Amino acid sequence: MKPRARNPSGAHAAMATESEALVRAIAAGDSGNLGEAERIAREVLARKPRQPDALRFLGAVLLRQRRPREAVTPLEEAARNSADPELETHLAIALHEVGRTAEALKWLYRAVERQPAYSRAFQELGNLLRARRSYAEAETVLKRGLEAAPTVPELSLALGGVYLDRADSQSAKVAFARALSIAPGDPDALFGFGIALQYEGDFARAAERFRRVLARDPSHHRARMNVGYCLIELGQVDEGIACLRAAVQAAPHNYGSALRMLIAAGRGRFWLTRSAASACLGLDGKP
Repeated sequence: MKPRARNPSGAHAAMATESEALVRAIAAGDSGNLGEAERIAREVLARKPRQPDALRFLGAVLLRQRRPREAVTPLEEAARNSADPELETHLAIALHEVGRTAEALKWLYRAVERQPAYSRAFQELGNLLRARRSYAEAETVLKRGLEAAPTVPELSLALGGVYLDRADSQSAKVAFARALSIAPGDPDALFGFGIALQYEGDFARAAERFRRVLARDPSHHRARMNVGYCLIELGQVDEGIACLRAAVQAAPHNYGSALRMLIAAGRGRFWLTRSAASACLGLDGKP
């Protein structure tokens, strides 16, 4: 029996169909229609279960929909025969979110060695190491990332967070200032800079940073609480308590943090009982 002749034109047509479908899926994802993007990617995979671009796209869409457990399988399949740091980073994020942190670390360590460098791999690895309190290693990773991608503000933000955790306010200010030079007015950088100033007892300048955060995002309750703390430290007790009260009223889960700030402030009313402090925050003694 003679072997069947191949049909290259048919293969090319199938590839073109897959490519067109994925272009439509990407367009749907970019427009925020994640359900449609997922449907198209699954249609491609129904015809060709190991299509790598469809696997990685499906995994990314599932991550965006906060479905990491479902995202792991297609991302793992796509990553088996890939050396793409973006794909490896997405897989690591999914693994970490489902509690497989050791595996996530392995993929991130692999991703940060790829060329060209992918900045988010350094960011995610640094944040994960920071969460595990491996501060020295997190600092090293994030500095490597900054060498490779000096204009990415997220790396400086992450590094500033590591310095705050290590109570190194001076280095934290340098990191947050770098982020602000790249992204002027960034609320996270302003907030971090304010925390560093607060650690140093520079409450007036810290409050100014927190107010700038609130000017951009009035719902930033942590910034409002920190303004309140700084005002109390500056002797403006009534104004400070009003800020803390406003934060608690807007988001009652802030009660514990606001109460700790009220009691810990150097110029706070240490003589207050817990119930009286709660009353100051507008909760009548109820957490």
